[in-house]
Amino acid sequence: MTHRCDALLVGAGIMGATLARLLRQLDPSLEVMVLERLPGVAAESSAALNNAGTGHAANCELNYTPQAADGSVPIAKALAINGAFELSLQFWSALVEQGVLQDPAAFIRGVPHLSLVWGEQNVAFLRRRWEALNATPQFAGMQWSGDSAQLREWMPLVMEGRSLDQPLAATRVARGTDVNFGALTAALLQGVDMRLQHEVVGLERGGRGWLVEARTPSGAAQVFEAPFVFLGAGGGALPLLQRSGIPEARQYGAFPVSGQWLVCRNPEVIAGHNAKVYGKAAVGAPPMSVPHLDTRWIEGQRALLFGPYAGFSTRFLKQGSLWDLGRSVKPFNLLPSLQVGSQNFDLVRYLVGQVVQSQEQRLESLRQFLPQARGDDWELAVAGQRVQIIKQIDGRGTLQMGTEVVSSADGSLAALLGASPGASTAVKTMVDVLQRCWPERFNSSAWQARLRALIPSWGEDLAADPERLCGLRKRADAALQLKGS
Repeated sequence: MTHRCDALLVGAGIMGATLARLLRQLDPSLEVMVLERLPGVAAESSAALNNAGTGHAANCELNYTPQAADGSVPIAKALAINGAFELSLQFWSALVEQGVLQDPAAFIRGVPHLSLVWGEQNVAFLRRRWEALNATPQFAGMQWSGDSAQLREWMPLVMEGRSLDQPLAATRVARGTDVNFGALTAALLQGVDMRLQHEVVGLERGGRGWLVEARTPSGAAQVFEAPFVFLGAGGGALPLLQRSGIPEARQYGAFPVSGQWLVCRNPEVIAGHNAKVYGKAAVGAPPMSVPHLDTRWIEGQRALLFGPYAGFSTRFLKQGSLWDLGRSVKPFNLLPSLQVGSQNFDLVRYLVGQVVQSQEQRLESLRQFLPQARGDDWELAVAGQRVQIIKQIDGRGTLQMGTEVVSSADGSLAALLGASPGASTAVKTMVDVLQRCWPERFNSSAWQARLRALIPSWGEDLAADPERLCGLRKRADAALQLKGS
């Protein structure tokens, strides 16, 4: 028996959940189906311990504003990411107001975002970054300080026992957030037709779109047919994209990076820190490895995490196969993959160093942020698996950071590849998918009206209208019960 639907989404993570909810809101008559190979939703990259939990708005992530060769600090990427997160906040707010999302505190909390650096060069960089961002409406509330007394007020545990024999500075955005994307995913998928423990093993074009074969743990096979398929299975998206056979898949390979956290279990230490404090990544480190000390809420409980510590695994998913990387190498992406390996010795050396480091070495990294950290208060936990994109550009393989949507020429299939800041930009990314793959319906007056009810600023340049930006932020803060600190 073939199960037919209008849209088949593979992967019950934040991306698939966001797309499913958008489709349901824009046209309730659509039959949307989600397939997930695991027994529960949001069990891979969207799970709370498997990602940073930061509402990535470029408030504190220094890798979004790398210093240029001439010493300037370009901010275009930070502005784009900030704008994308504002769209997410608007969408979630609308769903709260409609009663679709019942309890905002179950998935989002207000937490200040700070950037912390030390050393003359880094302090000078942070100052230039602050001056560039603070001049824009989006970041007009960002604070700067190099005063130790002010820094103690912002982050007392970070400053406790810290030597002041070198320059130290920080920026702070009170309107930061901690987001439990696992809880949000589960809430967005309420009422959506799902098939758990269904692993996709076949994907081919059929007479009415795509035929997708899935297997259950018992070995039973089920076939689904849909005119539109979205592959949002995290690291598992690339193998499925390759299986589709679309020409667009031939540009891509993958490079997996694993992660770990140090998790604090001492309630007194946890209670003494209320911020997400981001530093600068080590030379050669991937963006996902920017060190940060984070206040988190996981399963309703406040927590404190530091990391992530990177590593290497040939798995594309935390619960994947050791053969994932090898199976992804095809004749068309072998050379680009080798080129990336030869061009990124710093990254390879960094990952090897991370794999072999001891617990004491991890604690030494932590003590750069928390000088008085005691080893007994912290334990190691495995974070999620990230798969960075290897893309052919001008005939050469290039390691791409971030996320990228790949779609077939006819718009019948789309896949999401890459990593951070994916989850925080899920709403904009999935609207982009609809605009690209459902152009006729997307441009209809009905969909446009419903979209603007969900995301009031869609298509607007809020930087050109600070008053409008302020009003929309106040609305989102009220609906999501966010309060600046």
